[in-house]
Amino acid sequence: MTTASTAIPLRAVVDDDALHLDVVADSLRAGALDRPVRWAHVSELRNPGPYLLGGELLLTAGVNLADARADVDDYVRGLLDAGITALGFGVTPPMHDALPEALREACVRHGLPLLVVPPRTPFLAISRAVALALADAAQREQRRVAVAREALIKAAADGLRPLVRALGRQLGAWVVLAGRHDEAVAEHGAPARWPAELPELLARLRAGRGIRSATTELADGTALLAQPVSPQATASQLLVLGRRERFDATERSIVAVGAGLLGLAGRARDAPLSAATTALLLGSAPPEEVLPRLLTGEEYRVVAGTPTRRRAADDLADHDWLCTRLRTPLVQLAGGGFTAITDCCPAPEVLSAVRERGWLPVVSRRLRADAVPRAGPEVEALLDRARSLGRPVVAERAGLSTVVRPEAASAFAAELLAPLRALGPDRRGLVDTLRTWLAHHGSWERTATALGVHRNSVRHRIGQVERALGVDLADPETRMELWFALRWDEDGGAPGGSRGSAVGGELR
Repeated sequence: MTTASTAIPLRAVVDDDALHLDVVADSLRAGALDRPVRWAHVSELRNPGPYLLGGELLLTAGVNLADARADVDDYVRGLLDAGITALGFGVTPPMHDALPEALREACVRHGLPLLVVPPRTPFLAISRAVALALADAAQREQRRVAVAREALIKAAADGLRPLVRALGRQLGAWVVLAGRHDEAVAEHGAPARWPAELPELLARLRAGRGIRSATTELADGTALLAQPVSPQATASQLLVLGRRERFDATERSIVAVGAGLLGLAGRARDAPLSAATTALLLGSAPPEEVLPRLLTGEEYRVVAGTPTRRRAADDLADHDWLCTRLRTPLVQLAGGGFTAITDCCPAPEVLSAVRERGWLPVVSRRLRADAVPRAGPEVEALLDRARSLGRPVVAERAGLSTVVRPEAASAFAAELLAPLRALGPDRRGLVDTLRTWLAHHGSWERTATALGVHRNSVRHRIGQVERALGVDLADPETRMELWFALRWDEDGGAPGGSRGSAVGGELR
């Protein structure tokens, strides 16, 4: 069975002696006979372009061919715009005893390969010949992929490096398996110095989403092909191949097989984790020595999730799903929730997917490796905040409110603002003035304008606040404490506030 990617070169049709085709040599540009033919199609429309897919050998007997040279020229240009590979003109006496000169001239002028089909060759014979050649090409492609798959599976049993080497040999290319920091995890025949264009190619690939690949051509003519190892939507390792010739559709299929197998064989990337765990279990190394082996990067995040619905027992499927989505093998499931250590902040769509899966996720601030074991209190505070808000929370986008437990925040606000509460009916006016004054950085004029009062009234009210609280509002630390107390005041809204001061970093 053929596919849309299956094609044969135009020369395979031209060289078929049974078809007796004549080629208008002047219509051929360099490489024209190597252009792909994906199917043969007959059309007598004056403008068949909208009904073509590209890659056709278009056959016509010129039933509706225009007489005017300008119209014939438009016809040829329309065919080129539609992406056909070649035009086959059938000589059909008495309609056309020979190839129309206007058509020949237009095809030569625009470089559209033109074939002359003699009366003894029916269009059906050409269509059948193309179909058979396509079927044969598809079978060859399938056989090639099957042979390559068998070789790659055999190599995969021996690990990453033999698999990478086998992939390079199958495609006649150099190969690099790049890790999450663009380091070479395994390679075959790769240049000692990576091409200057490669980092940009990898960065573009890492920024994408879903099943994807990236290609580029170097100044020296080397074609580069890169794609993530499976699972392709979230993989941190990238597969890069380079060679002089471009990679065709069949070779891309072989690369996809290799990427999938590398994703499975890539368990070897967890070797440091395995070694460190073994050292801990055997007691052959203290925890402080094992930690650097586990966490070799510069910074990390702790990602945790609290269940949003009743969950079944923690299972391997959830563990694998989280490892894949969060790009880390360091995932623990317990009590329906989870905790993970990752070297990057999950994207918003990843956090949304985690929420849809049944957890309310939070993300800690950036942590050095030696600080990860002490992240527990911060993560618990973040989880409390997420439960209160009912949405995911990212620490660095959420501010101080996020890392303070709601009950602690309320108690702090109640204690600090208690003297103002004792003022009775005057309390609300003073609180509103204080909040507005702090929001305007102590500006008397802007506060007065915002409240619609005279600036002397603002000065008087702020003086009352200072006397009631026994504080000096010229002190920036005092202003900061009062600002958060007002945000956390139960009468003024829950932590995070409902007065237009909601924490901007929380996902909505």
